[in-house]
Amino acid sequence: MVKAIVKLLSVFLSFTLAFITGKLVFLVANASVYSGIGGSDILCIIGHGLSMDFSMAGYFSIIPAILFCIASATGSKGIIDKIMKIYFIIASVIISLIITVDAALYGYWQFKLDSTPLFYFLSSPSAAFASAEWWHFIVGPLVWILLATLFYAMLYYATIKFQGDVAPSKGKKAAANITVMVVMTALLFIPIRGGVTVSTMNLSRAYFSSDTRLNHAAVNPAFSLMYSLSHQNDFANQYRFFDENENRRIFSMLTEIPNDSIATHLLSVSRPDIYIIILESFSSHLFPSLGGEAVALKLDSIARNGLLFTNFYANSFRTDRGIPAVLSAYPGQPSTSIMKFVSKTENLPSLSKELKTKGGYSTKYYYGGDANFTNMKAYLVSAGFDEIISDIDFPVSKRLSKWGAHDDVVFDRVINELTPYDSSYPALKVIQTSSSHEPFEVPYDDKGRFSDKRAKAFAYTDSCVANFITTLRNRPQWQNSLIIAVPDHYGAYPDLTDPLERHKIPLIMTGGALSKRGTESTVGSQIDITATLLNALGIKSDLFPFSRNLLNEKSPHFAFFADPSVIGFVTESGDVVYNLDSSKTESGDEKLLPFAKSFLQTLYDDLSKR
Repeated sequence: MVKAIVKLLSVFLSFTLAFITGKLVFLVANASVYSGIGGSDILCIIGHGLSMDFSMAGYFSIIPAILFCIASATGSKGIIDKIMKIYFIIASVIISLIITVDAALYGYWQFKLDSTPLFYFLSSPSAAFASAEWWHFIVGPLVWILLATLFYAMLYYATIKFQGDVAPSKGKKAAANITVMVVMTALLFIPIRGGVTVSTMNLSRAYFSSDTRLNHAAVNPAFSLMYSLSHQNDFANQYRFFDENENRRIFSMLTEIPNDSIATHLLSVSRPDIYIIILESFSSHLFPSLGGEAVALKLDSIARNGLLFTNFYANSFRTDRGIPAVLSAYPGQPSTSIMKFVSKTENLPSLSKELKTKGGYSTKYYYGGDANFTNMKAYLVSAGFDEIISDIDFPVSKRLSKWGAHDDVVFDRVINELTPYDSSYPALKVIQTSSSHEPFEVPYDDKGRFSDKRAKAFAYTDSCVANFITTLRNRPQWQNSLIIAVPDHYGAYPDLTDPLERHKIPLIMTGGALSKRGTESTVGSQIDITATLLNALGIKSDLFPFSRNLLNEKSPHFAFFADPSVIGFVTESGDVVYNLDSSKTESGDEKLLPFAKSFLQTLYDDLSKR
């Protein structure tokens, strides 16, 4: 039994070492791309990619683990060893092929191996090889064979030869041995899953640097390929309602209209510090000012004294859709999430990147949970954030929520890191809350106000946000600060079935740098925050085709939202809700339906090209 356990560990470590070797081959093959990196960068690449390597090593170790379960009773000599050798040959050939192809293609495509080469080869083999030079057909196969031989030797000597044969056993001893090996096999699912936290293994795990090259080097190509194959969607052929010309004509009626004479006077400071607070699951129905329940009373009071947009909507229903909507003005999609596709989010423009490159802003993101969840970290790195604070940056004693650190802990971190205002280097800080999420267990005494723990959780986050704003108001930075509070998606409380009501959320602005106050009834959604803010700062928003300046009276104003089977479109004159599964209008004005369909079709055209 001991030999079987040791051999299984040797298999796992050998596969891991094979993938690490693959990273070194990748760097050598792309030396021109990675010129200038040092030894510390290479160590970071290996270290940050290790969990993904462990995951793939776990997948490749499952069959040997099953064979060792059998060998615990029958012994390994004979048929077990023969099957193991054949498997090691197959695995070595596959892994070395993936590494070789990934290393060869990266210099041309600048993204990690996914299903694209397979698609090209299957659809047109001649085109797939058209850009290859003659020496590629010699060096490529040679590297493939050498790596396959090396990996097989590692697996053969570390497993079959190492420790000798596993001896057969009978009776109770055999049963005990098999039981132990079954447990060892089950434990492989921990590295496969990526641990025991909420977040499962995804491409975001390898992202650690603002230098995309280093992140790509850390990504395991076998995992990247597997992930791509399991997340395939032909976006260009989804939601086809109009021919190209007709769709372009309809969508042109929804585009932003330039207005050079616009004078919104939104800000009294040309480059204020900006704090964007993304409120987990909040909705308009928590605010008395918007006709809701008396839950978020402190934020409601802040909204009354600031600028409150009263006809505002969430673009989608999940955080992984909401964050790109807020920070990239990219609408949520009904059938997928762009955040699943790292190669696409790398091509998204972002508010943070525009503020950084054109406004001279420093950028920082605060979140109490796991930043790897749904590839969020990869998106944030690509969005240009200089620093990302997440659960691992808080002491274990402070991670008392299922999601990590509670909201009060996160805001305390933000407060402790406040620095004096510097007009030559203003700050963008995004704070994402998480405590108002199931299981809604919060460290808050509501004095018996709420019988529903969901309402209590929202009241807790409301108090945390208000405490932060109050603290900031008492600091010198206040006069040069703009605070924007907006939910990531529609709320978990109260229970609502009407899509229009569920998607209603507040947009709140406050701070000493805010010169416009009161209420604003213009229809809008999360994607409009970017154009509104950039234009107020004197920065063009041309990179964001779906965003409209809420304060530009010449532009068409509307809200689009998407759930897995439903889309909605809201204007000042009416609204429509359309069911994508049944291809029927659920409610509203049919005259608005072409605009909703055109918006969705244009979104998927854009998604297919990212």
